[in-house]
Amino acid sequence: MTNETIVTAAMLAIGDELLSGRTKDKNIGHLADLLLMSGIDLKEVRIVADDEDAIVAALNALRASHDYVFTSGGIGPTHDDITADAIAKAFGVPCEHDALAMQLMAEMYQRRGMEFTEARQRMARMPVGATHIANPVSTAPGFVIGNVYVMAGVPQVFQAMLDSVIPTLRVGTRMLSTAIACPFGEGDIGSPLAAIQKSHPDTSIGSYPRYVGQSFSTEIVVRARAAAAMEAAAEEVRAMIEAIRISKTKENHSAEA
Repeated sequence: MTNETIVTAAMLAIGDELLSGRTKDKNIGHLADLLLMSGIDLKEVRIVADDEDAIVAALNALRASHDYVFTSGGIGPTHDDITADAIAKAFGVPCEHDALAMQLMAEMYQRRGMEFTEARQRMARMPVGATHIANPVSTAPGFVIGNVYVMAGVPQVFQAMLDSVIPTLRVGTRMLSTAIACPFGEGDIGSPLAAIQKSHPDTSIGSYPRYVGQSFSTEIVVRARAAAAMEAAAEEVRAMIEAIRISKTKENHSAEA
């Protein structure tokens, strides 16, 4: 029996510029870090073009299979910012100018002595029934509808919006982790490490190779929600490393004899 609670999330990053390489995404890693610290498992990330059908299909798949979906990009003032329309279509509701968003933005542009143009008013459009995600950086709000959180693609704005979202979320049991330095490459540890993973199904064991100078080494990370499960697997990993060390020492001695 276990009292562990698992909450899952996915991210949908939207924009032709991401797929062309013109813009380098900085939001995925930031979201992953915050969710990990909060006890929410980021299970999937998709990047799609500024194409309504692609956005709708990806969003409907993700929101049906995860507790939360976070989107970034496509809620700006230009013609290709179609995220709000696509999300409204996915939920089967109209996309309209939100009265409160219009007021907040009109006041902001007035303070700045700028015209609240038709293009800028596009940033106040959201699906009917959505609620605001505050934007302390540039005022234009993101929005949440169902289990979908829609935020700007600009990293500074995305991060500010996310700061207000994270405290409102249901979270799960946090994942614990421990890192073990291994002086051997993956070719040496692959089979025994796979056997350890198989015998500890409540853990996730990752190996991350390094090459320094003329030698390979590996960092092995053991993750689990229960400290006892994590440490049991970690002990086997340490024993595996020691066994390989002893075996290689014997081989070297035999070669020298």
